[in-house]
Amino acid sequence: MKKLAVLISFLTFLLVTSCNDDYKFTLDVVKKTTLNSSITITLKEKNDKPVDNVQFFVDGVEISADGNSVTINTSDFGVGKHAVSTLAFFPGKTKKTNNSFEVLADKAPAIYTFKIINSFPHDTKAYTQGLEYHNGFLYETTGQRGESSLRKVEISTGKVLQKINLDKQYFGEGMTILNNKIYWLTWQAKKGFVYDLATFKQEKEFAFNKSKEGWGLTNNGTELIKSDGTNKIWFLNPTTFKEKHAIQVYTNKYALDNLNELELIDGKIYANKYQQNAIVIIDVKTGAVLGVANLSDLKTEMEKTQTLVPEDEVLNGIAFDKENNRLFVTGKHWGKLFEIELIKK
Repeated sequence: MKKLAVLISFLTFLLVTSCNDDYKFTLDVVKKTTLNSSITITLKEKNDKPVDNVQFFVDGVEISADGNSVTINTSDFGVGKHAVSTLAFFPGKTKKTNNSFEVLADKAPAIYTFKIINSFPHDTKAYTQGLEYHNGFLYETTGQRGESSLRKVEISTGKVLQKINLDKQYFGEGMTILNNKIYWLTWQAKKGFVYDLATFKQEKEFAFNKSKEGWGLTNNGTELIKSDGTNKIWFLNPTTFKEKHAIQVYTNKYALDNLNELELIDGKIYANKYQQNAIVIIDVKTGAVLGVANLSDLKTEMEKTQTLVPEDEVLNGIAFDKENNRLFVTGKHWGKLFEIELIKK
């Protein structure tokens, strides 16, 4: 009987100890907020048990904190969904707790219309995927398996001055020019190619890493800037092709995906919205949509002289002549290249 009493006492001790060691945490953070807002992230223990130290992380990066809560400004992280986690240290143990928050743009995008300044011939066989102005010429990449090509084009006539075809197994996508090299993406093959600007000779290929597919491509002088069909835009090292970081693209209401051909103009990213006949203007740091240009009337203009396949032969292709402040756009199989001016409403 004495032995039984001792055993019961011992089991009771273990149960009490176990209960005392059972820390239950919640990580409190607002679920949805706006850019340029301050939010507080707080770790709470259900029974107010003592915690030695707490480390806070946003998107896997530790942020400086003192105590069980921290206040951050959303402008440091940009729009989009962000993972938040804590690592709590308490007597003899650690425990990780996770949550997330979503940041929307803090104001609606500006709306732009346009006027046509000029128009030029464009090859109706060109299923335009990438377009860039360089030293007086347009460089263009086209898509479709077995039809994808890289071209140098004379603007005034639309004449193709130089051309190579991509291996028929690949579907060509966007391109950009940096340091006398042409970088050209493929759609779903998880790879891109690098060519000499003057000769169009292929020099190397590179693999995609975290980004889903290859859609649009531009650069900021030091990094490649790539879209992948989602609401993310990736920034790549042009030598190692490592995807250094990404921004998420959001309006004040929702995420914006299907971002296609890209162009960097005056420090902002201009992106075609696939199948929308529109250009969205994106803050390169935060991902917030600053403006939307509805170019549907350009499609209507094309349809005066050409029958377009709905939801396929759409606006795609943005090129900017910085020296002369000329903005060029075209579409897949369109017979015209337009020089336009965007006008803010």
